[in-house]
Amino acid sequence: MARELDFSTDPERLDREVVHRWLSEHAYWALGRSRATQDAAIDGSMNFGVYDRVTGAQLAYARVVTDRVTFGWLCDVIVDPAARGERLGVSLVEYVLGELDALHLKRVVLITGDAHGLYEKFDFAALERTDDWLARVGPDPNV
Repeated sequence: MARELDFSTDPERLDREVVHRWLSEHAYWALGRSRATQDAAIDGSMNFGVYDRVTGAQLAYARVVTDRVTFGWLCDVIVDPAARGERLGVSLVEYVLGELDALHLKRVVLITGDAHGLYEKFDFAALERTDDWLARVGPDPNV
């Protein structure tokens, strides 16, 4: 039997301690990220949580850095390691993109090292003009 899920954009509902643990201990892109950095990232982003409707426990998290008008960067998508395999990641991305579609953003981007198949289901594709994109890496790689 599938879990009954709640989806929320309410940052007050997030279990920040759990989100930090998942990211800093289980996400290759955020290993060692400090709690202060994670809290600041949450405070500056749109946040999305998936919760077990029966227990209230948070099961997954994602955030989007956006101006809410033209651009969004989907990042920090993660599912509780104990709940993986239940298609929560698919459900979360579907929910996030539904919320973003309502904003009519021109472009939503993401970076992934291992989940291309998941995002391709939602029409994400490699950038066609990668030479146009540039990045500036900050002085502290642990942020």
